[in-house]
Amino acid sequence: MKIEKVRSNLLVIFTLLVGFALAQESPYAPTIDPANFVTEIDNPFFPLKVGTVRIYEGQTDKGFEHVEVTITSETKQIMGVTCVVVKDIVTIDSVLEEETFDWYAQDKDGNVWYFGENTKKYESDGTFSTEGSFEAGVDGALAGIIMQGKPQLGSVYREEYYLGHAEDEAEIVSLSETLKVPYGYYNEVLKTKNTTRLEPSLLENKYYARGIGSVLEIDVSGGSGKVELIEVKN
Repeated sequence: MKIEKVRSNLLVIFTLLVGFALAQESPYAPTIDPANFVTEIDNPFFPLKVGTVRIYEGQTDKGFEHVEVTITSETKQIMGVTCVVVKDIVTIDSVLEEETFDWYAQDKDGNVWYFGENTKKYESDGTFSTEGSFEAGVDGALAGIIMQGKPQLGSVYREEYYLGHAEDEAEIVSLSETLKVPYGYYNEVLKTKNTTRLEPSLLENKYYARGIGSVLEIDVSGGSGKVELIEVKN
């Protein structure tokens, strides 16, 4: 009986501590001032030059993945900010898996903000889900930072925020990685640890090279496989 009482008391204490920790977490409320944004996205680790197409491939637990990322000439006004529209097409074993339009903008400090996405995830019967789609300023959704202007080791930041639908976070764990992918060999690569509160078991590492952007993504837990940059078309 004494053991059960101790366990009960410990459970109460743990619950109180978790509640206290959540209460102490500052509300996420980024300030978006359209006057603080520029027209060109030239962050060294996340450049978006109109007309560029990046192609990625790799084996995943779903099959052979092929990704084409196109920086379009289109723009979208979100919260008064002019965002660049980037189109992502993902196929698995040559079958369309996902089609997404992402919206990015850069502020005067060089931070690249992610203002949301319009995504369709397809099923084998041709139907699709738009789960994960969001637009900053709509239904409580907020913009996040996809790449800092001055990356700092150990920095933790939200990449997106739409409660219950899009809650990706990143932590910079290295600024000095060296790696080789089919498209090239790179030094001083930025590495992030990527997680989501929606699926705590998932962990992914992403790698960014100067002047290129994303060059490699590796599933660490909750999935398997990696996708590498194989070609860049300008």
